[in-house]
Amino acid sequence: MLTLNVNGKSHEVDADADMPLLWALRDLLGLTGTKFGCGIAQCGVCTVLVDGVPLRACVTPVSALAGKKITTIEGLSADSSHPVQQAWLAEEVPQCGFCQSGQILTAAALLAKTPQPTDADIDQAMAPVLCRCGTYPRIRLAIQRAAKIVKESRHG
Repeated sequence: MLTLNVNGKSHEVDADADMPLLWALRDLLGLTGTKFGCGIAQCGVCTVLVDGVPLRACVTPVSALAGKKITTIEGLSADSSHPVQQAWLAEEVPQCGFCQSGQILTAAALLAKTPQPTDADIDQAMAPVLCRCGTYPRIRLAIQRAAKIVKESRHG
């Protein structure tokens, strides 16, 4: 048995130490917002946050996560009130939606580290998460909008 801290709650999981986090989340904890894409950490679809840093769940063994705080799309906010989620909806970013949890979590990590990112910051941070539909212009607009939401909430 391993203990994982997922979305602020401690979970005991009966998993082999080398089981990828993706399958522990989906199959053992029922958190299906994290998607399987390529299985080799190249597309970013399976991105979750570990201690606030984007991480590919498809190749990270659960044994490497003891004592770490894991955030999935389900844990970003219970009511879609996170600034990135608000901006994503306002800019109508999703097309097929498959990559969105990885995109949103990566964007949230970017804004936590760089509250007012430049276009170059956005492009660099978001490059590892592929969007087959090509919604990159809307993704950039949503991140810029989310940055404004964060700035206004701090100064509002």
